[in-house]
Amino acid sequence: MRRRQFITLLVGAAAAWPLSARAQQANRMRRVGVVMYAAQQDQDGQARLAAFVEVLRRLGWTEGVNVRFDVRWGAGNNDLYRRYATELVSAAPDIVLGTDTPSVVALQDTSRDVPIVFVQIADPIGGGLVASLSRPGGNITGFTLFEYAISAKWLELLKQIAPRLTHAAVLVDRNNSAGMGQFAAIQAVAGSLHVELSTIDLRTPTVIEQRIAALAARGNGGLIGVASSAALVHRELLVRLAAHHSLPDIYSYRLFAETGALIAYGPDRIDQYRRAAGYVDRILKGEKPADLPVQAPTKYELVVNLRTAKALGLTVPLPLLARADEVIE
Repeated sequence: MRRRQFITLLVGAAAAWPLSARAQQANRMRRVGVVMYAAQQDQDGQARLAAFVEVLRRLGWTEGVNVRFDVRWGAGNNDLYRRYATELVSAAPDIVLGTDTPSVVALQDTSRDVPIVFVQIADPIGGGLVASLSRPGGNITGFTLFEYAISAKWLELLKQIAPRLTHAAVLVDRNNSAGMGQFAAIQAVAGSLHVELSTIDLRTPTVIEQRIAALAARGNGGLIGVASSAALVHRELLVRLAAHHSLPDIYSYRLFAETGALIAYGPDRIDQYRRAAGYVDRILKGEKPADLPVQAPTKYELVVNLRTAKALGLTVPLPLLARADEVIE
């Protein structure tokens, strides 16, 4: 072979190597870890996960073809979150989705290198997850639940429908620091509405039942469920107890009103999973979490359960009904 031909072949092969390497990188199987807030049999959790997977499929990521999903179901259990965070990080994922504050904290404590996208986080700055919303820094970004100020709206709405309300118990998860921030926002308007506040810790069904029974015994009480995975895990119990004790109740999750609670006001949770899939796609294609701003919700929903209102003997004001995105009759 002549020297000129050899050099031409060598240069051509060298130029082809990066292209070949890039093609192999693009076609390799990616691993996406997911830590869900719910138990595996929870239909709401399954619906949210399905929305996340479906958007990724539309973006070109197909299970078993170029992506593998490793899903863990934490059911609001902090011990499980820590165990699953260790398992997933040990499997060297390309990215992990965390779906509530405790699961994301466990993931970040386990790794500061693996990219993490979160949903349903009330206070990512106060929780030490990101440096700022516009430039999160580090290995993590995602989607917040809402501003704390929206928590005050729950008490205002409850008082509109149940004007005789004089005291309300705020259902909090002591393992979620954001819950106390939401409580503080509610407390800020409680005085002007002439409502006394207390808290009920969502630790065990027995504690929940005892505290709600004590609340009901006082009369003119109500329940406010702050945004937490613990509230979701116990939602059927909470709604059943509220109905049994004739307590008006409000939550940030639409699912509660569909289950039988009086009111729900908060962001569209499934929409957050769809938007999170877009961030996962961008990170898998080379962008960094540190450069993707933390985003606030774009859709809020007000759902009123008229059946529950009638059972409680309450009349929902017409202006409030007119504002509702959905009325359950």
